[in-house]
Amino acid sequence: MSSQQKTVDYILEQSAAAGSMTAKKMFGEYGLYCDGKVMAFIANDQLFIKPTEAGRAYLGEVTEAEAYPGSKLYFLIDGEGWDDAEWLAGLVRVTADALPMPKPKKAKAK
Repeated sequence: MSSQQKTVDYILEQSAAAGSMTAKKMFGEYGLYCDGKVMAFIANDQLFIKPTEAGRAYLGEVTEAEAYPGSKLYFLIDGEGWDDAEWLAGLVRVTADALPMPKPKKAKAK
């Protein structure tokens, strides 16, 4: 089951205070970016945040799950967490701040 666009739109809207939020379709699901850093995934209408020590401290008690079969574990954020925009934006911000900037893509050879 793939994620619905309304789920992606809602999570982007709720986390907008964290920074420049975008989503890109990836393998039939979505990667979420904050200020150019991929920091979460939406798969099967569920939100999976990349695990960081800052995110773990922010969450306190965490639920970890695979975003897809065989993936590493991510922080699974339930729908109740999505409804608190301030809380969700805070989690997104501390997670994005803890992640490195993506490496620049190499120019394609001609």
